[in-house]
Amino acid sequence: MKMPRDLTGTELVKALKPLGYVVTRQKGSHMRITTLKDGEHHEVIPHHDPLKVGTLHSILKSVAEHHAMTIESLLNSLDL
Repeated sequence: MKMPRDLTGTELVKALKPLGYVVTRQKGSHMRITTLKDGEHHEVIPHHDPLKVGTLHSILKSVAEHHAMTIESLLNSLDL
């Protein structure tokens, strides 16, 4: 599956909610999201429009590793 090219930081946060991620704090243009599902995990998402493809890939890779998934299976489950 191809990486989305026009995803904003806010849209990514909404897409990650089913995995238990919620915004725990924000400083400037960066949001920190946290989940307690499958153990505690934090990720920082820039509030940019759109997210750069490399940044998005890095975030999704970290989330997928935490939940023991591949990036493709994560993308399929997220409704992006």
